[in-house]
Amino acid sequence: MMKKMQLVLVTALVTVALLACAKKDEPVVNPTVKEAPATTKNMSSADSAAAAAERERLESERLAAERLEAERAKVEAMINKIMSDEVYFDFDRSELTASAKELLTQVGDILLKEPRFTITVAGHTDARGTEDYNMTLGSKRSEKVKAFLVAYGVSSNRMETVSYGKENPKVEGQSEEAFAQNRRANFKVNIKK
Repeated sequence: MMKKMQLVLVTALVTVALLACAKKDEPVVNPTVKEAPATTKNMSSADSAAAAAERERLESERLAAERLEAERAKVEAMINKIMSDEVYFDFDRSELTASAKELLTQVGDILLKEPRFTITVAGHTDARGTEDYNMTLGSKRSEKVKAFLVAYGVSSNRMETVSYGKENPKVEGQSEEAFAQNRRANFKVNIKK
């Protein structure tokens, strides 16, 4: 009997061991299959088209910005050219010299190319003479410059004149060199919108 008990006990232990070691199957669960939408390919090409359109828009904006910057630089160069130019006059004179006419031809060309520009022509004198006389002479000088530009084809309504007489000297001093630098007409450029 003891042997029977041992046999039953060994059988029970083997059965328990086999059951314990046996791999348990995972319960079968219906997995959810995510199907790709039928329009995945269409969305991809739509995304691609949108990306291409965005690249094209950005490139167009970049080119426009480059053109605008080039135009701005060109306008700035023209303004600087006009504003750096000065028309010089002989002592006690308002007649334009040959070099003054050559310079005014260049200014006229710029004004004809850029109709947005308006200018103020300022007439100046040296320190000699009375205040009234110098204001009148400065006015004559600025009017001569304007008259030349009008004859060149620039509309008179794009120009105004002003006289400073001896009030705004370019160079301080009482030498002939200083006086010669102060007998002038210069320009201020405005851009009309």
